[in-house]
Amino acid sequence: MTLVVFDMDGTLLDAQSKISPFTSDTLSLMRQNGIAYTVATGRTLQAALSPLADDNFNRSLVLKNGAVIWEPTLESYSHHYLLTPTEVSDVLGAFVTQDLTPFVFSLENGDHHSVYHAPLRDNFEKKLANLFESERELPLQPLTTMPANAHVINVSAMGPLEQIEPVIDFVSHQPHLVAYSGMAIRDKGLAWLDVHHSQGSKANGVKHVAEQSGFEEVIAFGDGDNDISLFEFATESYAMDNADEELKDIATQVIGHHDEDGVARFLRDRFNL
Repeated sequence: MTLVVFDMDGTLLDAQSKISPFTSDTLSLMRQNGIAYTVATGRTLQAALSPLADDNFNRSLVLKNGAVIWEPTLESYSHHYLLTPTEVSDVLGAFVTQDLTPFVFSLENGDHHSVYHAPLRDNFEKKLANLFESERELPLQPLTTMPANAHVINVSAMGPLEQIEPVIDFVSHQPHLVAYSGMAIRDKGLAWLDVHHSQGSKANGVKHVAEQSGFEEVIAFGDGDNDISLFEFATESYAMDNADEELKDIATQVIGHHDEDGVARFLRDRFNL
């Protein structure tokens, strides 16, 4: 049995963060042929569900880069890799030292997500907050109101690369943490950063899903550094034409661009759809 696993942004979704009609038709053909598929994404549940709503993503969803797994049939999370209060404190300290505004993602009662943040200063931080709140439907709250026992999934920021890199270096020396990063606004030198529990990887999340459902092979698609562990685990791995070079180097093959239905066109050839 084979499970096909898609990253969302920069992979399955187009430049408008949607599933194109051609890709939607391809997913329908996969269902007709009994080919199982799901996603492994950095998005929260709320942010993932909207673009997936019309295409029958009814299997376990690997979210927040593997930190949580959502079970649609149970309407609950089956797996959590959370940061301890000490780890949260250490990460926030590293962010503050580099003058980065932290966005802390938590799992609230009732399986809902919230985002706690420090005061917003720059326009790009305000735009990021607006993205979380309006497009991705995440409640925003002041960091000062975050409970001491909050269930923290990850801490994120956006800022100049020279401020992001020291935090990445700090995280690399912490045994239970991992940092994912990439360029957000290249012409302004702004990068994004996500810090997670090291066990909350896409590889571990997909491995859990595959073992629970009896899948023997995994075919993965991705574009960024948070897909590296997934590619190392997968039976076959396919990097988008727009993917990071590091990911392309370890992929089984490089396929088309995410905004040109690269995944769907490859799947039609791969499975004779």
